[in-house]
Amino acid sequence: MYAIVNGLKLFYHKEGSGRPVILLHGNGEDHTIFDVAIRDLARSYTVYALDSRAHGKSDPVPSLTYREMAEDVAAFIRQQGLEKPALVGFSDGGVVALLVALRWPDLPGRLVVAGANMTPAGIKQPWRTLMRVQNRISPDPKLELMLTQPHLAGWQLTGITAPTLVLAGEKDLIDEGQTRRIARSIPGAKLLILPGETHGSYVVHSDKLYPAMANFLRG
Repeated sequence: MYAIVNGLKLFYHKEGSGRPVILLHGNGEDHTIFDVAIRDLARSYTVYALDSRAHGKSDPVPSLTYREMAEDVAAFIRQQGLEKPALVGFSDGGVVALLVALRWPDLPGRLVVAGANMTPAGIKQPWRTLMRVQNRISPDPKLELMLTQPHLAGWQLTGITAPTLVLAGEKDLIDEGQTRRIARSIPGAKLLILPGETHGSYVVHSDKLYPAMANFLRG
């Protein structure tokens, strides 16, 4: 299915019934990374799994900002008439979820933020070095996005009012200090560091994501 949002055609997959849950994928991915989670969530929720601009089947753009991606999600929520959807964002999708909750606090009902960072320095140095080399060899707006954004401060995150669960893998490519700072900055946020997991091992085509957040989503 497609929605015209902010002048772009965004693809989304819809499945299930019940309270709405929006899934937001990471950089260079699309909604299909959540295939197993969609199956599990759809038993109790109406799932909307989006392809971000310039990803998957959504329209391409010459450059990317998290701000514009957040604006897409906010516009999608309003266009679909969704009442307090839960936002589940992984990696870049987690950054987008945080920005939606900051700029439009009335929109999300709950947040699950997995493997998100506050600044580019939140990506561990070896991974940032690899990204820089790749971007020099073959410039890519997606890599440029991760190398130059986001820029979130702890004091900004204190403005998030939606109940929030922060997830990360024990062996994540995101610095654990930033993960903990996100959780510490958001009032009342819960933190879960998953033992033995990497950045995406518990999310991408995984049956581990739903159990990690099931109780939280039920409220």
